[in-house]
Amino acid sequence: MRHFILSLLTLMVVSACGRINDIGKAPELNPVEMSAEHVAMSASALPRTAPAKGSPVRASLWSGGRQSLLGDRRAQQAGDILTVVIEIDDRAEFSNSSKRARSGSEEMGVPNFFGLPQSIDKDLTEGASMANAVSLSSSSASNGNGSVKRNEKLELRVAATVIGTLPNGVLKIQGTQEVRVNFELRELLVTGFVRPEDISRQNEISYDKIASARIAYGGRGQITDVQQPRYGQQVTDIILPF
Repeated sequence: MRHFILSLLTLMVVSACGRINDIGKAPELNPVEMSAEHVAMSASALPRTAPAKGSPVRASLWSGGRQSLLGDRRAQQAGDILTVVIEIDDRAEFSNSSKRARSGSEEMGVPNFFGLPQSIDKDLTEGASMANAVSLSSSSASNGNGSVKRNEKLELRVAATVIGTLPNGVLKIQGTQEVRVNFELRELLVTGFVRPEDISRQNEISYDKIASARIAYGGRGQITDVQQPRYGQQVTDIILPF
């Protein structure tokens, strides 16, 4: 029994070691560099058709440059800035119930077998008999109910910078924002991949058009420290199985 308890405690400690490293830290976002979307976007794009040599160049009164009146000022290359509009309003509600019942009984007796039961009955205690040698019964019942209800709403706007262009023309963006009020710092991070054609004429893009989007909104400071459980309590919650 002592070896069983020691083995159980060892298993509990080993299984909790991975989570102990996360005490006091916010959950980390998964990297996007090795995601399936990034691998697909890194594939070489088809070559774009270029005007043939010697073709006449048509003159125009309006310049097509980005600084002209009719120029395209949307983000197109590394270093350009665009606005990411985050409007998350998610709702989810699930409800499940289950019920199960089972019962069973077994009886076995040897009332007559060449007179042996009667001979054995003489040596048994008073009231015992081989006529009903074994009698078993069992029953079990379970009833479970579960429900999940979530409601998340987040509305933010943050400026992001194009930090790279993939071979197929997709832009990789990243934006950070920090606002400090007294002794509390609010942090906002957004990163992912966008298509240039999804950027609006106002140089904005909504979060639902960002592939491999990673959005983090939180803070750190005196208020956040007070709201977090103490390290000892977090360790106890991880190790104790009950």
